[in-house]
Amino acid sequence: MTKLLANSSLEENTVLVVAAHADDEVLGCAGTIAKHTANGDKVEVIFLTDGVSSRVDKVDESVIVARRDAAAQSMKVLNVSAIHQADFPDNQLDTVPLLSVIHFIEPIIEQLKPQIVYTHFAHDLNIDHRICHQAVMTACRPQSGHGVKSIFSFEVLSSTEWNSPSLPSFTPQYINNISDYWPQKERALHCYQKEMRQFPHSRSFECIEALATLRGATHGFAKAEAFFVERILN
Repeated sequence: MTKLLANSSLEENTVLVVAAHADDEVLGCAGTIAKHTANGDKVEVIFLTDGVSSRVDKVDESVIVARRDAAAQSMKVLNVSAIHQADFPDNQLDTVPLLSVIHFIEPIIEQLKPQIVYTHFAHDLNIDHRICHQAVMTACRPQSGHGVKSIFSFEVLSSTEWNSPSLPSFTPQYINNISDYWPQKERALHCYQKEMRQFPHSRSFECIEALATLRGATHGFAKAEAFFVERILN
């Protein structure tokens, strides 16, 4: 299902964000999305699951609708052009053939023709994040004529930092200054109020701002988002 949020004209860059759950995109790269759209770039977002149906044995449909409404409101704050919502099982993407996930993503890439893709880090604790990453990397195979030039992995607090110490840690090489776009990220986060936790949980407003301050201040900015560089073709 594709839900259009705004009209858009021809832009310099076309950007696709692929997230396992609605709110991952804001936690990981809302400031970057806002920066892209402010610069005239077209941004669309894919959500692979509803993000809530794994929490209890039976989820009321209203909970799923509320999560999707929160996503729509958040994407309006960030001026995202469209949402593509899949219906894969939440926190069970490992039970779905990888090819099925790839086949959902590939037609969107073919139609949108993004130059830049953002998605999850390969070694997040959350299984959906890991499958999402693998599906994106497969759908964006660097073949002749493929338009994706850059792929970046973002960090999601309460998943990226909780991965096993035996696995490679998140070591970002690309730091994006979002100082001017932090207010938009805050507003987008507040759309997902029900998904936030009380400090000192890492998915609290305080911790998310602390991470943005750390990523920024260690590179001379007030606020920043950090990314692992998967690919840059020039």
